Amino acid sequence: MEAADYEVLSVREQLFHERVRECIISTLLFAILYILCHIALTRFKKPAEFTTVDDEDATVNKIALELCTFTLAVALGAVLLLPFSIISNEVLLSLPRNYYIQWLNGSLIHGLWNLVFLFSNLSLIFLMPFAYFFTESEGFAGSRKGVLGRVYETVVMLMLLTLLVLGMVWVASAIVDNNKASRESLYDFWEYYLPYLYSCISFLGVLLLLVCTPLGLARMFSVTGKLLVKPRLLEDLEEQLYCSAFEEAALTRRICNPTSCWLPLDMELLHRQVLALQTQRVLLEKRQKASAWQRNLGYPLAMLFLLVLTGLSVLVVAINILELLIDEAAMPRGMQGTSLGQVSFSKLGSFGAVIQVVLIFYLMVSSVVGFYSSPLFRGLWPRWHDTAMTQIIGNCVCLLVLSSALPVFSRTLGLTRFDLLGDFGRFNWLGNFYIVFLYNAAFAGLTTLCLVKTFTAAVRAELIRAFGLDRLPLPVSGFPRASRKTQHQ
Repeated sequence: MEAADYEVLSVREQLFHERVRECIISTLLFAILYILCHIALTRFKKPAEFTTVDDEDATVNKIALELCTFTLAVALGAVLLLPFSIISNEVLLSLPRNYYIQWLNGSLIHGLWNLVFLFSNLSLIFLMPFAYFFTESEGFAGSRKGVLGRVYETVVMLMLLTLLVLGMVWVASAIVDNNKASRESLYDFWEYYLPYLYSCISFLGVLLLLVCTPLGLARMFSVTGKLLVKPRLLEDLEEQLYCSAFEEAALTRRICNPTSCWLPLDMELLHRQVLALQTQRVLLEKRQKASAWQRNLGYPLAMLFLLVLTGLSVLVVAINILELLIDEAAMPRGMQGTSLGQVSFSKLGSFGAVIQVVLIFYLMVSSVVGFYSSPLFRGLWPRWHDTAMTQIIGNCVCLLVLSSALPVFSRTLGLTRFDLLGDFGRFNWLGNFYIVFLYNAAFAGLTTLCLVKTFTAAVRAELIRAFGLDRLPLPVSGFPRASRKTQHQ
């Protein structure tokens, strides 16, 4: 063999080893996420659904739980995708020739983006509908009972749903873009139909983030205030403990003497109220034992930290709005190349990259808080060891929609200059200036409005509570005052 043939073989062998190494790394990362999600879901599932007398129902629920675990692992991977890419770029930029990080390269990052996109499509379009229909199925009438009969019914239902969604997307594409080439592109199921459908789902997820994130940013202050111990000026724990003990004693006396009340009593409801009051009393006792440093320093620092992060988020979006008007490079776009470690995606270098990662995580947490705080999705809130299987499926679908839209959401708002990789950058609406500009303006306006409303109401309530004005016998505004003649009578 000639020297050129040896060089070709060596290049092919090196490429093969790189692909095997990337597969092993991707598998290990996904295995870690899968184990974490499995542990989390087992803490929320309802044990009665997995220990039933009917082994068929228990088997179906176990299969559905594994599918939910896979979907939740993909959602967690979508959340970590952009921060991991930003940090990897900074690491490669700081240590370009380090031997121990040779496995971290652009090909691996690009492969992770493609895998997340593929598994997101697979979970949203096939696995989660299959899991829902599988748990609700009973088998065709007249067929043999068992798990296999349920699988047949689920597959038929999934095929009918696929045809329905395919027809809806076909009609929507014909209405939006009345072009023969765009309609013919839908014949290619894998290359055009799935990315187009996922583009629609991602756009809905971005709109959902637009609504939930400002609400969550305003709710983060109250949620953090419930978790931390407030200073004595803002909170009287002794009075709360006294009221809790008084209510618990009253309910216990009512349970012990049910005949003392002439109204029929719901004993199960009374027992649940007593357990809730006991749990509240234990938490109040733990908070009362907090140190002075934790009480007087932890709460103000946490509130200041949240205020700084929220202000930075609004400031970054405002700067991005100005850049959209001036520079075309501020528009979100896809990046086809995988050359990482060449230039930093932040003007502040590694420090700016860390700030970008913190803001991305903060907005994702805020969007989840706002999602579960909204009246429309409040019923999906999972309960500890008391969450039905259908509710777990709904939570996994919603979290996957939110998390898979996070990279597009972050790039659209200008939180990072890291361009979207793979099929994430192929969404048609990303190139529309008016959509991107209005999205940024709507986010800045809604966030400012929610924060102003929340802070004014919170400050007013805390001042009234701090000065004891809430204990004054103020007149009710909904009823008119009685006249002097009526008072004399």
